[in-house]
Amino acid sequence: MKLHVLGSCAGTEPMPERHHTAWALETDGGLYWFDAGETCSYTAHLMGLDLLSVRSIFISHTHMDHVGGLGNLLWNIRKLTTISTRLPERAIDLFIPNMQTWNALYTLLRNTEGDFRCKFDIRAHGVADGIIYDDGAVRVEALHNLHLGDSTPQRSFSYRIFAEGKTIIYSGDVKGPSDLDKFLADGCDILFMETGHHSPDTIARYINENGYNVKKLAYIHSGRVILESRETASELIRSVWDRDFVICEDKQTLIL
Repeated sequence: MKLHVLGSCAGTEPMPERHHTAWALETDGGLYWFDAGETCSYTAHLMGLDLLSVRSIFISHTHMDHVGGLGNLLWNIRKLTTISTRLPERAIDLFIPNMQTWNALYTLLRNTEGDFRCKFDIRAHGVADGIIYDDGAVRVEALHNLHLGDSTPQRSFSYRIFAEGKTIIYSGDVKGPSDLDKFLADGCDILFMETGHHSPDTIARYINENGYNVKKLAYIHSGRVILESRETASELIRSVWDRDFVICEDKQTLIL
């Protein structure tokens, strides 16, 4: 199982060699997309990933640094079907917390070339707490967080992914690490944790203090502490964390 980092940066101004957050889980069954920041499909294609194998897309919340590349992702999948005899093997499921965002994006797509007529189906779903996806190979559970406040319906989610006997937690953007308690209490093989709103040592210290069994920390959606000095950030993490960790970079692939 491979975890491809397509964008590792928080919602900052443009940064050299970094783009806004997106990553994809690759299994024998295909690609499962988590957030869709700018240029994510461009990066994935140039990394050699097969965009026609995308099975599902999970958006944590609809801020631009998490959905800015969604239109291009779907557009590029469509484009590849027009220059190839291949099609996606099944409909693509899109899970997005704010359906108004999807409706607006779909309107934009339909006002481009060819009315966005596709040879495949896109099934858009809202998001709520609990298991939202299970295709037999990958199961995804959603948990709302307080990044956008405590509202009804909830507009911001973290995800827990079960695949090939492994457990992955993706924080999305959170108000604080306690937003993840329900997931963290069960432990995980890897936690993709945002640092756009938190110092990278904060989550490491919180996990230690609560005795959570997180085998590996992967820092994504990088904020100023990491962007200003990767070395300083690494030292800060090591001061409170003695387990495996990685500071994610664009075009990076992790093997789990």
